Amino acid sequence: MNPLWLGLVLTAVKLVVVLAALLTMAAYMVWVERRLLARMQLRLGPNRVGWFGLLQPLADVIKMLAKEDTVPAQADRWVFLLAPAVTACMALLTFAVVPFGPPLSLFGQEVPMVVSDLNIGVLFFLGLSSLGVYGVALGGWASSSKFALMGAVRGLAQLISYELSMSLALVPVLMLAGSFSLSDIVAAQAEVPFVVYAPVSFAIFLVSILAESRRTPFDLPEAESELVAGYHTEYSGMRFGLYFVGEYINMIVLGALTTVLFLGGWHGPWLPGLAWFLLKVGALAFFFIWVRGTLPRLRYDQVMHLGWKVLLPLALVNLLVTAGILLGVRA
Repeated sequence: MNPLWLGLVLTAVKLVVVLAALLTMAAYMVWVERRLLARMQLRLGPNRVGWFGLLQPLADVIKMLAKEDTVPAQADRWVFLLAPAVTACMALLTFAVVPFGPPLSLFGQEVPMVVSDLNIGVLFFLGLSSLGVYGVALGGWASSSKFALMGAVRGLAQLISYELSMSLALVPVLMLAGSFSLSDIVAAQAEVPFVVYAPVSFAIFLVSILAESRRTPFDLPEAESELVAGYHTEYSGMRFGLYFVGEYINMIVLGALTTVLFLGGWHGPWLPGLAWFLLKVGALAFFFIWVRGTLPRLRYDQVMHLGWKVLLPLALVNLLVTAGILLGVRA
């Protein structure tokens, strides 16, 4: 087969497999979260539809599709209708640069286990993470609701606050790997994961992605005790479902990026590379759920204080210290 056509076919196959896997994992992450939170709170959780409630995600999808898709009379109709897709699409696109296993030998050539192995993968991730909040901002603004607008403003302020700390936490990783490519970063961790060399960066990045994904205790944009449901108050049916699914896809994608950047990606003893990758992503997803079931929601001023007065200065100091140490070691 012509190498060009072979490359196109392999890319298409990887796209279909990754998309199907992400959507399935996101659906069942909802089930896992509900079961885990139920165990933590001495409840049963979903257990009626299917064995141990395993068909509950399918029932939820059918329910969302069957519900009426309403649009507020005063809403900006087209922006209102398109905004939920922005959140889900940005999360899906981010995974395109995430390497999820060692290269395979196929048809006499090496096939990387990543949809698109960009040499600026980290910049691609940072760019899309900035664009993802447009789904929140546009949905809240277009809804013509004060509660939705307040949730959107909170989401934007949170993004600005924590994007800076997250980006600065990644600079030591880039200095250690000497590359913006996520595949090169994983290759540089073949012996020792970067969490050993940059534990402060790992802690800052972990807190920042919790805030970026708007998960408890940083779920201020949709605080139900204050804003009904925040930026998606006026949404119903499958458009609400897109916001909901987008959150869980984002949780998986951010867990995968943390695995690639700090935990050695697919590297590990005894088990196949893909198994190690999935185990690490699963452990981080469990951590996200554990945090949600343990910590109370922060006040809005506390969220801003943590971002601007704690994480940002800490990230700057960590960057300077790491740069100094690397300069001394390599001199």
